[in-house]
Amino acid sequence: MGGLGRYGTAALHCSDVAEANGALVPLQTALEPIDSCAPFVLRRLVSATPKHLRREGPKPNPFLPWDQRLEVERLGSSHLLLLNKFPVQRGHLLLITQQWRPQSGWLEPSDWQQLARVDAETPGLWFFNSCPEAGASQPHRHLQLLPRRPNEEICPLQGSIAAQLAGDEEPWPWRYQLSRRTQHDGPAGSEELEELYQEHAARLGLGDANTDEQPQAPYNLLISPEWFMTVARVKEHAAGFSVNALGFAGYLLLTGGSDATWLRSNGALALLRSVAMAP
Repeated sequence: MGGLGRYGTAALHCSDVAEANGALVPLQTALEPIDSCAPFVLRRLVSATPKHLRREGPKPNPFLPWDQRLEVERLGSSHLLLLNKFPVQRGHLLLITQQWRPQSGWLEPSDWQQLARVDAETPGLWFFNSCPEAGASQPHRHLQLLPRRPNEEICPLQGSIAAQLAGDEEPWPWRYQLSRRTQHDGPAGSEELEELYQEHAARLGLGDANTDEQPQAPYNLLISPEWFMTVARVKEHAAGFSVNALGFAGYLLLTGGSDATWLRSNGALALLRSVAMAP
């Protein structure tokens, strides 16, 4: 359990208890090697498809009230850390608002303040799906964190991202923004995150939080200790794959409806290009 920082370690302890009492339902997956998709990591869902991945009618809000058996820690009166009820990775955390805030609205200063607070103690891969078209399964605001140990690879596309930041690789064929992070502590850390968020939104044509009631298009966020990325989206599904922010980090999940033959022939980049906004 060592090396995951305060909140990551607490998440694993909480997971043990929550799994024992039935509150936590880890998803069973198996690696699906497809050479044409390297370095992407593809996993096939072996468990029954959980409700949040099914296309059905309106669902009750699982965060109001939240299941206290999944609660890791409250962060003041605004946010709390909650275990993902259906994790693929053990210790998958959700940063949710304690009161109703819409997933489809603009992220606010308090969101960035609490993200920076957790990030300083438990580094990892943060991701955010702005609405159903970007892969969001719940309308209540939640950012997600996959904790990482020191020297553990952040995500399968980390090498490509580092090469792009260094100017050594061509950009991907969809509309996105990628920036370095330089601040991590205290107010400076949260202020930089918010500034990058607003700067990327403007450059991608997503709008302005000061003048637009909500973002003008779906989008994903991916945040590591070293970089911040925003991807503009047009739809969630293609070739039977449900693609959320993790797709743009190099993780894909195959379910019963996924067309693995199409993916094998066309490659993972073609899948992402089909669900993202054209450059």
